[in-house]
Amino acid sequence: MDRTAILRWLQGAFAKPAYRAKRRIVRFRQHSDYKRFLHEWSELNAPPASRNTIRHLPAIEAFSLLLSDEEAAARHHQSIWIEDDPLVTVHATIHKPASREKGIPWGVGQIRAPQAWSTTTGHRIKVGVIDTGVDFSHPDLKHSLGRGINLLNRGSLPHDDNGHGTHIAGTIAAANQLRGMIGVAPRATVYPVKAFDQHGSAFVSDIILGIDWCVRNRMDIINMSFGMKTRSKSLLSAVTSAYNAGVIIIASSGNDGKRKSIDYPARYSQTISVAATNRMRRIALFSNRGAYIDVFAPGDKILSAWLNGKYNEMSGTSMATSHVSGAVALLLAHRPNLSPAEIKAILRRSMIPLRGTKAPRLTGELDVMRMLQAADR
Repeated sequence: MDRTAILRWLQGAFAKPAYRAKRRIVRFRQHSDYKRFLHEWSELNAPPASRNTIRHLPAIEAFSLLLSDEEAAARHHQSIWIEDDPLVTVHATIHKPASREKGIPWGVGQIRAPQAWSTTTGHRIKVGVIDTGVDFSHPDLKHSLGRGINLLNRGSLPHDDNGHGTHIAGTIAAANQLRGMIGVAPRATVYPVKAFDQHGSAFVSDIILGIDWCVRNRMDIINMSFGMKTRSKSLLSAVTSAYNAGVIIIASSGNDGKRKSIDYPARYSQTISVAATNRMRRIALFSNRGAYIDVFAPGDKILSAWLNGKYNEMSGTSMATSHVSGAVALLLAHRPNLSPAEIKAILRRSMIPLRGTKAPRLTGELDVMRMLQAADR
């Protein structure tokens, strides 16, 4: 199948109704084939990409579109390959409204972030939070936010219609010590990247577009409080590109209580994978754990910012991940030239042991002061 045949096939797939079709990612094996195809596609005045039709994924030289099983199976050719574009979900289990808790939430205190603020507050560190958006009007966040991007509606700000992204942003960088809460890195800047809808779901292609935006806009850290069970070569390619660009990617392990397996993208070695603990420094019952975990952090009954200026208590490895993102922001503000591999090594050698006889010996809980001391050695 030559480029013209590929073009006709994609045009036909685009024109057909989406009956019994699934979203799939079509990638080009050769850069030259992709560039030529892109030129021919643009000359056709093809319809603009949208969430429900076809979207261009330039970071991995691919397109995402709806294809039936029959169409996907019929297109085996050396110049392209096809894989599913599955849904990804955020990693939070339960949540309930909570009254405002002034000052320092328990998780922020447990990792000893406040003791570090005389040395570092995360100033000028940019954290891309690929999630459901953020409540821009929240009083605890209004001094902590960059504009970000709404990948689901490019003309709008990334407003949160779910709550999860606002909760994550609060733990990372809330800065309202007198009247509200304070996060791990109160002078870091969170850039909300809205890839997830009001139900907390996104396609892998949405995540890839979010990662690409973070790399192009020079985020220092990407917070990924979400996951899926299946491996995706396309997602791995995007993660690897960000890692190679020097971006630190922090990902949640999942909430299935598994002892030997964690979700993707946390399972990729290019990420810092995070599992959850409770107030007793024990592994939270819901948290995935095992050899793939790099660090544990508080994730059980975490109070943080919510929609409409309110607060919610949530549990999940999502919450643990936001603690680690804030801690790495503190570290990067203190030691700006550390690579992703160096940061992972510092985290792993500065952890404190977990409680409980079944706790794994090779990993432990985040401790900000020990982390900073390890970086200074």
